[in-house]
Amino acid sequence: MKSKFLTRVALATAFGAALLPVLSGAAVYSNGSKTTTFDVTLKIIADCTIAANTLDFGQSQGVLATAVNVNTTLNVTCTNTTPYNIGLNAGTGTGSTTAARLMSGTGANTSTVAFNLFQAAGTTNWGNTQGTDTKSGTGTGSSQTITVYGNIPAQATPQPDTYKSTITATVYF
Repeated sequence: MKSKFLTRVALATAFGAALLPVLSGAAVYSNGSKTTTFDVTLKIIADCTIAANTLDFGQSQGVLATAVNVNTTLNVTCTNTTPYNIGLNAGTGTGSTTAARLMSGTGANTSTVAFNLFQAAGTTNWGNTQGTDTKSGTGTGSSQTITVYGNIPAQATPQPDTYKSTITATVYF
């Protein structure tokens, strides 16, 4: 009795082993083999991206008798070794230039608030003319954080309102 059982187990095992290549979907061949190669390629081109954070001088500012200084950041990501310049335009304030930026009232008034954007705290004006007043750098392939220094100089305080200018930051590469 035991030998019939062992024979059946051996037969089932052999039969299962024979069906394994069929059940797995892959055939097994023993006549030889050949190989080839293929290339996997990618071309990286010089490229950059830029993102900006809001520059907020405060939501409860009173009389502008003393300077107000704050800063924000830009994030620039350029391909490794790619040189770049970052420019900041004059903004959307009525009458703004890169040398004399203005925030305009968002209510029914025509008042403005003067402000500056600097490349370093209180020093070099940040404009949009490459080679003159832009900030330069070289890409690393990773995000680089660039600080923008904002300044509202002491000035005659206009009427209460929310004042705003939208600045366009451009990365040239």
